[in-house]
Amino acid sequence: MLHNPAQVQQPSPQVVTDDTIDLAGVVSTLWRGKLWIALCAMITVLIGGYYAYVVAVPTYQSTSVVILDTREEQVSGLEGVLGGLGGDSSVITTEVEVLRARSLMRKVVLELDLPSDPEFNSSLREPGVMARLKGAVTSLLPRSEPAPLDPELADRSRLDSVVSALLERTTIRNVAESYVFQITVQTENPVKSARIADTIAELYILEQLQVKFDATEQATDWLSERVIELQVSLEASEARLQDFRASTQLIDEQTLLALDRQAKDLRDRISASESQTAALQQRADDLGAATTPTARAEVSEDPVLIRLLEEGRGTLSPADARSFDLRFEQILARAELEATRAADQLASLRAGLIEFEGQIERQSADLITLQQFTREAESSRLIYEYFLNRMKETSVQQGIQQADSRVLSDAVIPNAPSAPRKSLILAMSGILGLMLGTGIVLLREAGQNTFRSARELEDLTGRTVMGQIPQIPSRSRSDAISYLFAKPTSSAAEAVRNLRTSVLLSNLDSQPQVIISTSAIPGEGKTTTSLALAQNLTQMGKKVLLVEGDIRRRVFGQYFKFDQELGLLAVLSGEKRLDEVINHDERIGDVLIGEATKANAADVFSSDSFASFVTDMRAIYDFIIIDTPPVLVVPDVRIIGQHADAIIFVVKWDSTSKSQVSEALRLFETASLRVSGLVLTQIDAAGMRRYGYGDNYGAYASYGKKYYND
Repeated sequence: MLHNPAQVQQPSPQVVTDDTIDLAGVVSTLWRGKLWIALCAMITVLIGGYYAYVVAVPTYQSTSVVILDTREEQVSGLEGVLGGLGGDSSVITTEVEVLRARSLMRKVVLELDLPSDPEFNSSLREPGVMARLKGAVTSLLPRSEPAPLDPELADRSRLDSVVSALLERTTIRNVAESYVFQITVQTENPVKSARIADTIAELYILEQLQVKFDATEQATDWLSERVIELQVSLEASEARLQDFRASTQLIDEQTLLALDRQAKDLRDRISASESQTAALQQRADDLGAATTPTARAEVSEDPVLIRLLEEGRGTLSPADARSFDLRFEQILARAELEATRAADQLASLRAGLIEFEGQIERQSADLITLQQFTREAESSRLIYEYFLNRMKETSVQQGIQQADSRVLSDAVIPNAPSAPRKSLILAMSGILGLMLGTGIVLLREAGQNTFRSARELEDLTGRTVMGQIPQIPSRSRSDAISYLFAKPTSSAAEAVRNLRTSVLLSNLDSQPQVIISTSAIPGEGKTTTSLALAQNLTQMGKKVLLVEGDIRRRVFGQYFKFDQELGLLAVLSGEKRLDEVINHDERIGDVLIGEATKANAADVFSSDSFASFVTDMRAIYDFIIIDTPPVLVVPDVRIIGQHADAIIFVVKWDSTSKSQVSEALRLFETASLRVSGLVLTQIDAAGMRRYGYGDNYGAYASYGKKYYND
């Protein structure tokens, strides 16, 4: 029974997913791309140096220092219209914005006549290369003429652009945890930088004074107008008071209190009179109601009447009766007269009280009105005097205003330019170049989808790379075999010998006899590899049969010039014997070419006749090498592989994609075929060094050249 090691399935390599970064791999990648990194660093340093030493215009930086003085000095002891600035963060931030304000910068621009300075007025500068180029391109394009600007608007726009240019060259900074402000100006002239910085500080302080002057002047004007209005109001109040006093009887509160006391006494008298009048009237009524002598004597309580009544013992004589009646009538008349007099006196007292109370009420109302007019006049006087004094204080303050800031340090004229910082530019350019080069190398590595070294091929597939064959210097395919035959000590020939050794040692228990060569796609060098391996085995004195298993393309005709047209199919069909169709090449040995057929190639290689053919060839030849079609194109190789002892899978250097290789190997696994090893072909040694893989190129590294005779 035929032993077929190729049918022993090899476990698929386990792909390990790890989120950690392979630092060694990254360093290795960067080391391989060191030329790219060095080139990028060199280019950026040259560009940075050109900018720093040729293009960049030196600029000079000067700083003026201003301090915010939060102490309030009251020179006159008077309260100011505008208080001093505080020292909290909001005030400091506000003052920084005041220093940056366009209004202040506009004053600086006008003060120093910066619109006539080409550095700040771009319209006065000579146009640069880019500006001239842009103008030339713009002139070629059709465009409508813009409407002419109003001269005033044009001047305003030009002034605004100069102010913007000054703001771009000015930096305002508050020193942390302090009331100190640094005004830094950077221009192309050292004297100009210092002058502008000092001018900004000076105008900033003058603006603070001007704000206080304006506020004080405005307050003085307003107070003056208010004082005049208050004076008129005061005069009107005093005149009204005087007129009222003249029109009324002047009294005071004490007099009014005395009148109140008199009114109380009068009311007391009326009360007593009312009681007396009531008693007298009651006596008169009682006397008038008495009809009998006894009743009249009792009511009148007159001793004469009582005596007359007692003398007659209750019965009066006519003479006594006349005396009794006359006496009673006198008593009654006197009682009625007293009652009438008392009533008249009471009425008189009541009338007097009413008149007295009316007088008191009128005088109380006049007193209240007088007090109100007096208060109004006094209030008007106090307000008038306050505003008058405040106006005088404000007028005094106009001459003693103090700014809230002062210059702590004048700007110093710099001796050396502050920019460009050439050493920093060169250093940053170098760092940028290193970063750019590193990025390019890593991106190229991340985007690489081919194999540039045997290690990459082994890492992805998990299989051994048996050989690395360089590009063979030849003009045609037939010249490649001639080159290997003519130069057995060349690097390519040595690579084939290494491949041969690896194949023969791939199975120490049973040396492979039937060897097939395949690839993922056409054009990867599998046929050349098959011929080179056959040629190398022949040089060992072995009897070798090279079979063209790719009967669909039949490329052996590009390597050999055989007259024989029949080959493998004729032998399999029994039409010809092997010795009748075999071709012999002194470099290769026996060659069995393929033939065109209408039959399906897969059916041909699945036939019993092909299996018998392989068995027969094992008995005749030491090695049978079968060149098969690409595995991703047709299934032939998976059928032929069932009869092979070793399968060599060829991968073209920096050409075959990783996905193609992975898919091809997967197809072998589905057919339970073990790929003995991989071969990296058509390696460009110069390209390996260019990509930084020179030291990984095995025997083809630069230190191995002395062993070969190419």
